[in-house]
Amino acid sequence: MSALPTPEFSRPVRLDQIGHISGSTSIVADAAEREALMRRFGLLALDALEADYRISEENGSIFARGRVRASLAQACVATGQPVAETIDTDFLLRFVPDDADVVEGAEMELDAEDCDTIGYTGNSIDMGEAVAETVALAMAPYPRAPDADAILREAGVLQEDQAGPFAALLALKGKE
Repeated sequence: MSALPTPEFSRPVRLDQIGHISGSTSIVADAAEREALMRRFGLLALDALEADYRISEENGSIFARGRVRASLAQACVATGQPVAETIDTDFLLRFVPDDADVVEGAEMELDAEDCDTIGYTGNSIDMGEAVAETVALAMAPYPRAPDADAILREAGVLQEDQAGPFAALLALKGKE
C-alpha cells in the first residue's frame, strides 16, 4: 500500500499532544505553499492564507475551532477575468478516525450540522490541509466579474431572455 502524498499546506498535529496544547495556534502558508494550493484549486492568485485555532478532545472526538483568512482571485465564469475575493470566516471541524463508525448525534454537545467532519488515519491530524479545504469550501462557487454582462454584450453573446426557446418567436412578432 503506497502512502498518500503530503498536502501542499501540511501542519500535522500529533494526537498524543492534543491534551498538552494550550491557547491558540497560528499557521500561515508560505509563498511556495500558496503557489501549490493555487494550482490545486485552479486559482489565479492566492496572496494570503492563515488561520488561528484551538484544538481539543471532547467525548472521544477531536475538535478544532478557529478563524481562517485568505486573499485570492478566481477566474470569472463568464469572462475569465480575475475576481478578487477575501475570505474571513470562523470554522468548527470535527476529526474522526477513517475506520470509526460515526453515529450522527451520538453523545455530542454540538449538532453534526454545526461542524464539518474530517476523517484521519494514523496518529495525527493535518490542520494545514483542513484549513485549505475550509477555504476551498468558502470560496464563491461561480465568481462573476462586476462588468461581465457588459463584456459579454460587446462580444455579441445573447442574454438568457434573448436566447431562450421563445426568442425566435418573439423575433418574428411584428414581421407579418
